[in-house]
Amino acid sequence: MHLVLVIDDYLPYSTRVAAKMFHELATTLVSYGYYVTVITPIEEQKEKLTKIRLDGVNVWRFSSGAIKNTSKVRRAINESMLSLRAWNAISNEIDRETFDGIVYYSPSIFFGYLIGKIKSRCKCNSYLILRDLFPQWIVDAGLIKKGSLVEKYFRIFEAKSYQQADIIGLMSENNLSIFNELTDNKYPTEVLRNWAELRSHNVPASDNSIRAKLSLQNKVIFFYGGNIGHAQDMGNLMRLTRKMSHHSSAHFLYIGQGDEVTLINELAEKWQLTNFTYLPSVSQSEFKDILAEVNVGLFSLSAMHTAHNFPGKLLGYMVQSLPILGSVNTGNDLQGLINSHHAGLIAVNGEDDILYENAVSFLDASKRKKFGENAYQLLKEQFSVESAAQAIISRIRKS
Repeated sequence: MHLVLVIDDYLPYSTRVAAKMFHELATTLVSYGYYVTVITPIEEQKEKLTKIRLDGVNVWRFSSGAIKNTSKVRRAINESMLSLRAWNAISNEIDRETFDGIVYYSPSIFFGYLIGKIKSRCKCNSYLILRDLFPQWIVDAGLIKKGSLVEKYFRIFEAKSYQQADIIGLMSENNLSIFNELTDNKYPTEVLRNWAELRSHNVPASDNSIRAKLSLQNKVIFFYGGNIGHAQDMGNLMRLTRKMSHHSSAHFLYIGQGDEVTLINELAEKWQLTNFTYLPSVSQSEFKDILAEVNVGLFSLSAMHTAHNFPGKLLGYMVQSLPILGSVNTGNDLQGLINSHHAGLIAVNGEDDILYENAVSFLDASKRKKFGENAYQLLKEQFSVESAAQAIISRIRKS
């Protein structure tokens, strides 16, 4: 069985959680005996299509304009062209017998046309892994106006993406309910949680450690790694960082990229924070090394969200048995899941005093150890890559 996986970002060049998750899924499918090809864009490549092998996975990269770390207008234009550029690059490479199933990942919402063309030629079924209700969240955040031409434009591509799916997997029960309500139950859906491999990473040699590089040997490191943007409401975590500045043992380390990098650095300078360090994105191997050294995993979701995301970064924290600290939008079922399993402490965004009290409680080493162990156990029970792979294969065969 030959499966094709489609995503807008992939290893080895990407530092994003989605790329890592998708590669873990691909290699797990390979270990089950499937032949796996990933189709993904690469910026400004001269050739229309290049092919490499990565850990047993075939990776086809088609040439694309910039869709990451660029202006919003340029990104929208280039993402709108993803399907056309991809199909132009691969159409001569596939026939009726090439692919037996399609797995595609959203975001991006712009692969609907490509998936439709592959389905038509190969007569195969498709599974959409839907992790982000776009453009809904940018409407909720007030970044575009409801009913505007921009929203209507994005909705066309969103609907096209959904229409090509034989089944759509959403990350939580509440997200499933909200999606079905927003779409009037038009599409077949199920819960497909985020996933991660269960292998933890060992602490690197001390001379190469992030603690040694930043002189944080005796600190409790509260770590945020991933996208630093509007959807995360980074001002929320920066307020916590400021409030924790009175605790000399605590240090906040932020690593990533996104629209609010300037904001967090400006706030750190304005508030003269000495308990804060920002670093740009690092490679996946460096990221694993850092996760093996830090003490608490941080995350934040904007209070404006109506959808209930489960950030992929949490799985990286759980793999390393880190307690989770963060805040979510009201009603997010992630809060109940993490808190009830004592895998972390999650408040509602805006409850700054509760978030602060939760952070202070994790200065206690024994509490961090207990909650971290519970986080890993929860990962094993509900978020393994094997369970995700089996669910996807089962649905592709049944559809």
